[in-house]
Amino acid sequence: MELLRGRKGLIIGVANERSYAWHIARALIDAGAYCAFSCLPGDKNEARARFAIEALEVDFDPWIMPCDASRDSDLDRLFLEYEKSHDRLDFLVHSIAYADKQWLEPGKFAETPREDFLQALDISAYTFVAMARRARPLMKASGGGSLISMTYLGSEKVVPGYNVMGVAKAALECSTRYLAAELGADGIRVNAISGGPLRTLASSAIKGFRSILTHDERRSPLGRRVEGADVGGTAVWLVSDWGRGVTGETIHVDCGVHMMGI
Repeated sequence: MELLRGRKGLIIGVANERSYAWHIARALIDAGAYCAFSCLPGDKNEARARFAIEALEVDFDPWIMPCDASRDSDLDRLFLEYEKSHDRLDFLVHSIAYADKQWLEPGKFAETPREDFLQALDISAYTFVAMARRARPLMKASGGGSLISMTYLGSEKVVPGYNVMGVAKAALECSTRYLAAELGADGIRVNAISGGPLRTLASSAIKGFRSILTHDERRSPLGRRVEGADVGGTAVWLVSDWGRGVTGETIHVDCGVHMMGI
């Protein structure tokens, strides 16, 4: 399938072959897109990300740049170097989040210190705004583009142990809508994908995560948990012209769990 032939973009947040960012990259590349990558700095992080990206077995030499998204200087360098090396930016996938795991336990939300609360919002939500600002002129020069953020149902409903991450994801979803309203004039669409729980490095920090997986499988109308490829397919749609009329949305890809009451 060559639905995305000629499209080029950045994937932020590939940590390993289980991360949503990896599955999205897999789907976009299979659809004909070129993907460049950013990962966390540090020898261990960079080696793990490079191993996962090489597992994609792409037919081009992967462009990978370390970036600490909490540092404006790193973000400036990331987009400057991308612009130097690429002739266009059609999409950007923001798939990073962070909260101190000691506060990701049931009954610990009220105990979250101010510093850790603000750090969660900064990395999980503000970095998307910061990246959108830097991506805007590049996408405008390309005739428009698609910005995608990754969120989770814990932004809308109370998920035991998700705590401050739920607040941060709610801020991310609201930021997605405000960005969509502001960047639409430049032909830039901004959407969030609310994926179901997936076994990733990030989810391993949430105490009781296994029970969340069991709950989702039991309550899913489709009788199964979400897979990475489900979210990857949705990302292809949002990047492609098939999604050209969609912006400002939080799209649930969780096998229907979000709509269930009892």
